[in-house]
Amino acid sequence: MLRAMMLGARVAVVLPARDESAWIGEAVASVPAFVDHVIVVDDASGDGTAAAAKAAGDARLDVVTHDACRGVGAAIVTGYRRAVALGADVVAVMAGDGQMDPRDLPRVVGPVVRGEADYVKGNRQAHPDVWRVMPLGRLAGTAALAAVTRRVGGLAALSDSQCGYTAISARAIGALDLDALWPRYGYPNDLILSLAAAGLPIVEVPVRPVYRGEASGLRPRHLLRILQVIGRSALRQRGKRGSGNA
Repeated sequence: MLRAMMLGARVAVVLPARDESAWIGEAVASVPAFVDHVIVVDDASGDGTAAAAKAAGDARLDVVTHDACRGVGAAIVTGYRRAVALGADVVAVMAGDGQMDPRDLPRVVGPVVRGEADYVKGNRQAHPDVWRVMPLGRLAGTAALAAVTRRVGGLAALSDSQCGYTAISARAIGALDLDALWPRYGYPNDLILSLAAAGLPIVEVPVRPVYRGEASGLRPRHLLRILQVIGRSALRQRGKRGSGNA
């Protein structure tokens, strides 16, 4: 039934991973059966992540390994390129450590499959479990970053800019300058602003917040870095508009 809901679209899932050998097999195994390609991008792990992914024995699996650590954004871009080369129409991103609920995947890819959006962001803030599960510091930081990203991008709505549970159309991938995207912490904000500048529709859908009891990784230094990335993206887009008017 879920495959029928994909309306003939080929769906790929990208799993960026660095030193996730303990979880990557479980993450691969959790990808729903309607997905055509499962692409693990091993960002120069030192713990056998690529081998652990292959050990999952999934016939849909494609493992790409970076020779040096490039960052999660760069790993996702590598996955996007591989998915398009494989003929995917829709490319979702899930976490290599399994901290995204596979039951939400149809909701995430659905708007892209139906042509309602070119990019879908998971929104943990809209899920009723968020106050019980999501660390308070991350809640506050996420809300602040979403507000800044929304304002800079001129977006009518954006509540969870940092959620990595996403789906994008092959058309949008082709419209973006992938080489110009920020490769590390802050990548989601840069991508959102690039999509907004290109006039590509973005929507959010509720997804379950999943944590395994760890403290929030969103530190003050990360907030500063992300704000710098947002500023960089704003200046880059302003420069493009200025060149177009010259």
